[in-house]
Amino acid sequence: MKIGFVGLGAMGLPMAVNLVRAGHDVRGADLNPKALDALAAAGGTVARDAADAAAGVDILLLMVVNADQAEVVLFGAGAADALPRGALVIASCTQAPARAIATAGKLAAMDLLFLDAPVSGGVVGARAGSLTIMASGGPQAMKTARPVLDVLGANIYELGDEPGLGSMMKTVNQLMCGAHIAVAAEATQLAAKAGIDPALAQEVLMSGAAASWMLGNRGPRMLEEGPAVTSAVDIFVKDLGLVLDAGREARIGLPMAAAAHQMFLAASGLGLGKADDSHVIRAYEALNGIAVKRSKS
Repeated sequence: MKIGFVGLGAMGLPMAVNLVRAGHDVRGADLNPKALDALAAAGGTVARDAADAAAGVDILLLMVVNADQAEVVLFGAGAADALPRGALVIASCTQAPARAIATAGKLAAMDLLFLDAPVSGGVVGARAGSLTIMASGGPQAMKTARPVLDVLGANIYELGDEPGLGSMMKTVNQLMCGAHIAVAAEATQLAAKAGIDPALAQEVLMSGAAASWMLGNRGPRMLEEGPAVTSAVDIFVKDLGLVLDAGREARIGLPMAAAAHQMFLAASGLGLGKADDSHVIRAYEALNGIAVKRSKS
């Protein structure tokens, strides 16, 4: 299958490489030359730009940061115009459901299929091909996408025929993820204040009922001096903002999400917006005056 892939970031690059290894003809576009070199080294083809990535493909997969970038790629950079009629666009970015619905409408008017298919599982899941994929779209879109989704994910959920349902599920997912990271930082701070070694405290928590995927993944990085960036603080500023927007639209209270959002905002305000999202603990340190001991990563 011929696949155009736009967005070769921390998750996008290993996803594209997995598609190449599965035998697909992948043409990738990104602003980072190193990512393009890595794709080429894996056997993929480097596109000049988004429109070149889309030309003649069966599927165009967007693994960009947000809806604004997706819209620029499709309708500003000419990718939608370059696609053959009847081709499929898979949007795996985190976006408001309304934006996914709007994109689907524009593409339908151009005789293009659309699948709203955000993912969860982080860099680890992207590399392993074990992502959770939350997909919504018509039967034909899902049928066309399935060979690609089967390579990328271990848990593929079909949430319905309407675009926007996938993005809403991802919004719910990000509420949980953001709150878990923030509360892991909060618990680590309390342990440190009480004189308990933070690393030991996290080990204890992970052995019992308080364990969570985010604590196990982000907790140790909170105790490193300069952890590699797999997801930035500002990503959760954005994503938890989408969560709160969804809550306002639905007229339901989301106080846990709001509190977590404030801590990520505070971390961003400390100049840590582009740092790994585990740096949210630095906002707690600034609030409480307690700095945990860190090892060099």
